[in-house]
Amino acid sequence: MAEQGALFEASQAALQAALAEMHAQAERLLAQDDTEAALPKVATTRRNKVLTSLLRHWSGLTVFVAHPEVPMDNNRAEETIRTPVIGRKNYYGSGSIWSAQLAAMLFSILQTLALWGINPRAWLTCYLNACADAGGQAPSELEVFLPWSMDAARRAELSRPPARTPADQSPPGIDSS
Repeated sequence: MAEQGALFEASQAALQAALAEMHAQAERLLAQDDTEAALPKVATTRRNKVLTSLLRHWSGLTVFVAHPEVPMDNNRAEETIRTPVIGRKNYYGSGSIWSAQLAAMLFSILQTLALWGINPRAWLTCYLNACADAGGQAPSELEVFLPWSMDAARRAELSRPPARTPADQSPPGIDSS
């Protein structure tokens, strides 16, 4: 255990030294006279904007060094939005206005159901069965499908996963989700 601690300390010291050198190099480049630069004026201006931003945000960019519990990347945030983005790219007609409006409505409905603790599959099954019973039209009584209008028993009924039939179940080793 002491060996791991010493290794961690050494790697952290090496990382801090490398970051300090990077910081110093960024300051040197920013202070460099533009006439000395071999880059065109536009590239020098862009370089200076990047270096200025880097130096301004340096403490935030390197916070993970002093606090190892802070992740170095934002993968968790990116993974959170991955499903809607992948879906948007794969849905039929994703380049059309009607499909964007439909996706926005469905995301709103599904998020509302999630906030109320209602199983979306159970709710959709119930709603689509009501549509089928109404001859392919929206049911005349929509209040029974609104989470805030449901009584506690109905919400509890829809919060459980729907009963699965043998046709719903995947063969062994295949994930149906």
